[in-house]
Amino acid sequence: MRIYPVPTQCPACQSPLRVSGLICSNPQCRAEVRGEFQPNEFAQLPGEHLEFLRLFVKVRGNLKEVERILGLSYPTVRARFENLLKTLGYEYEEVPPPGPSPEEKQEILGMLEKGEISATEAAERLRALRKR
Repeated sequence: MRIYPVPTQCPACQSPLRVSGLICSNPQCRAEVRGEFQPNEFAQLPGEHLEFLRLFVKVRGNLKEVERILGLSYPTVRARFENLLKTLGYEYEEVPPPGPSPEEKQEILGMLEKGEISATEAAERLRALRKR
């Protein structure tokens, strides 16, 4: 008996499929389990994403090696990786490094402009803000 890959979408309407049954692979047992089961996020990946993920794991997460094996440019490989992460729901949101607020900088520059502090003092205060 041929075993097929698990489909992830309904062939009629393309909605996600849910797993409702499992069967033991032992020919003497063949026990069945029925219910509603949630496949993990990797089981639901489209084929091209799954193949990319397999290669990524195989080369221990080295995108340069993925680039070499696939014969693609690094930006293309990186874009595919970002697309895979997005598909998995693992979008990375860059958080700006903590630092001085624009208001704090503007306050120091305003004091300099009004002559309340010297240029040297303003530079020192701006440096101190960056080090926080």
